[in-house]
Amino acid sequence: MISAIVSLFAGIGLWTAIGVTLVAGLMRGFAGFGSAMLMAPIFAILFGSADMVVTVVAIELVVSVQLFPQVRRHADWKTLTPMSIAACAAMPLGVWLLASIDKGTIVTAVSAIIVAFVAMMWTGWKYRGPRSAIAGSIVGALSGAMMATTSVGGPPVLLYLLSGNDPPAVNRANIVTYYFLTQFLLIVIVLATGVAGWEALARAVVLFPVMVLGAWMGGRLFHGLASERLYRNVALGILFATGMFGLLRNWLIG
Repeated sequence: MISAIVSLFAGIGLWTAIGVTLVAGLMRGFAGFGSAMLMAPIFAILFGSADMVVTVVAIELVVSVQLFPQVRRHADWKTLTPMSIAACAAMPLGVWLLASIDKGTIVTAVSAIIVAFVAMMWTGWKYRGPRSAIAGSIVGALSGAMMATTSVGGPPVLLYLLSGNDPPAVNRANIVTYYFLTQFLLIVIVLATGVAGWEALARAVVLFPVMVLGAWMGGRLFHGLASERLYRNVALGILFATGMFGLLRNWLIG
């Protein structure tokens, strides 16, 4: 059993994946975002881009299922419905891109998205356009395609949802619910098309208890054991470092 698990991870990949997944769970449980952005570039390097998408999204889905009952009463369904439908409709395009683009390009793209997102959050940039069904659908379509190609579909949705004046509980509920509504379909599409193998799902099965533990700990932090401002700055710092590592990996490693 142990040898079968170890065979899913190359070299020190198992312990690296466990450590990254635990930190990602903390981030996801506290604010509902950041976990995929942390895992994606590192898992793409460890496992390949296509397997990374299935592993990351499957782990995230388990946490979404865990958190959704806690937040569903705060979700803004009027905003989430058109956004989620558009995201699902755009996923086949993202899967086609995933199958067509090499791993190095996807790692670079993911890392650039993360760095740009962190820069926008740090500078306080906010979306100032209308919040309507059309705008939400455009954001959802962009997010769905990005999620299918890189597993990181959060930035456009986060920047859109956080642009309003909703309280933190509503923002957190909307983010968690959006992932809950979209992730299962993406896993089905990627596996059904043969872009990634079942080994990617097996890795997720091994890692999701670690993610659940981290998310539980992060949820405790959200409910008053830590400063939200402090968390936000630490989380963004971790994401920025991860993104820069992905961009500079060739220079740093070799």
